[in-house]
Amino acid sequence: YMLNISIQHGNPYWIIFWVSFFLFSFVHIFLTIMDGWSRFQDYKKAKDLFFSYGLHPRVANRFIGSKCQRNAALQAARELGMESELKKYYSEKGVKWFHYIPYFMVQDPWFLIRKSFWKRTFMEKYYKPRYDFRNIVLEVVA
Repeated sequence: YMLNISIQHGNPYWIIFWVSFFLFSFVHIFLTIMDGWSRFQDYKKAKDLFFSYGLHPRVANRFIGSKCQRNAALQAARELGMESELKKYYSEKGVKWFHYIPYFMVQDPWFLIRKSFWKRTFMEKYYKPRYDFRNIVLEVVA
């Protein structure tokens, strides 16, 4: 509606503003969906790795980089009964509850131009779980 009004009035500044606003909105929605996809892949990896190796520092450190990755790992650990140990480990490593900004963003101000950022954050490959946890639970219950 606002873009249409700006076009009718012919004001190029408002037209550019509203086009930019709509493009940002579209890109933001897409990136949010892709970030959710990537964190789900992290969750599946974390659950498989915790199930296979237990709460090993190399496994836990793989997901320490950002709040979203830690949340994915914590959910996987919660489902395997290791949540309190993982929280304690992250606390010992200096992770605080208010550490929302990923550590690599603070350490590397040029992260936006790095291929690894885009690949790890938004374009994580599909991860096929090694274990079928639904059947494992049914076997334990039966």
